[in-house]
Amino acid sequence: MTGDLQEEVAASADVAGLHATVPTLLLELQTLLGSATAAVTASTQRGRVPFRPGPDWTSRIGELAYGVYLLADQTGVSIEEAVLGTADYLRVRAEQQRAAAPSDWLDT
Repeated sequence: MTGDLQEEVAASADVAGLHATVPTLLLELQTLLGSATAAVTASTQRGRVPFRPGPDWTSRIGELAYGVYLLADQTGVSIEEAVLGTADYLRVRAEQQRAAAPSDWLDT
């Protein structure tokens, strides 16, 4: 890899011919997420045992993340800016909620 992650995904998609329309990419992401969900459901016996990532978990997550990066590339979104913006928003919101919450049960 020579560039940033989003550039690498776009370049590999160009070589592999993986670019598609936004609706198609969303359907592919839904399929990947559904497949991961089915694997977790099966491995936990429908929630009766704790989840333990199996040997294919990393590749499942990688494929899902790749699809999100590809969708971002197709729609002109900078993943880095979007994720950092979301993280900042959530941090500020949590700090505001903490500041507004009573600090002691006697304050209620």
